[in-house]
Amino acid sequence: MRSGNEDSALVHPHLLAVADGMGGHAGGEVASASAIKSLSQLCVILDGAGIDPDSAEDLLLNSLHDIDAEVGRVASEDSDLTGMGTTLSALMLYNNGENVGLLHVGDSRCYRLRGNDLMQLSRDHTVLQELLDQGTLSISEAREHPQRSLLTQAIMGEGLLAPALMVYEVEPGDRYLLCSDGLSSVVSEKEIKNGLKIENREDSLTFLVDAAYALGAPDNVTVLIADIQMGSLKDHSATFLGAAI
Repeated sequence: MRSGNEDSALVHPHLLAVADGMGGHAGGEVASASAIKSLSQLCVILDGAGIDPDSAEDLLLNSLHDIDAEVGRVASEDSDLTGMGTTLSALMLYNNGENVGLLHVGDSRCYRLRGNDLMQLSRDHTVLQELLDQGTLSISEAREHPQRSLLTQAIMGEGLLAPALMVYEVEPGDRYLLCSDGLSSVVSEKEIKNGLKIENREDSLTFLVDAAYALGAPDNVTVLIADIQMGSLKDHSATFLGAAI
């Protein structure tokens, strides 16, 4: 239903990311693209040999400060971009494929399908999530809450973020989903699980995107699906999607 795409995404063998921008005029598109382009500088380092796990984690965690600074720099050069911001969910595979690190700000999401178990790895930075955590709101009430999209954290170039990195062990066969809230705000977790269980990735993607469209797709929909596959890499290239193209 939107005239433009405020989502941006990055696909690389070691790094996946989704950013959902916000702001007047072209602000959302510029914010998400700036975040993704800034993050993509890690790809060259991750492709190099010999990086140890602690260094990889530090790189991803500290990259958020650089991303935030870049969004602030771009906004400062154009008054029409004042107040722009973006979410970011970035998933990095490292330590010879034994771990993934998740860097997360906002309400884009990361899920993991392991066997028949679907787990949301990210936690929404929203007023709604805080109300749910406090027990002052039920899940049924949350679906219709007027502040369900109000963020408590976003990358806005203000230097106020307190980044946290979540680290998970990898198992062969794990499947990961990164998505903007254009998917998760309208498609139920049950349907997300059903979609991710489709073995062929292209068919899985099509199922999830079509499900969002069928439910009205009031926001931009970005979906990345990745399977853990062991072995040497033949392709180290990075692909940009959405506003980052």
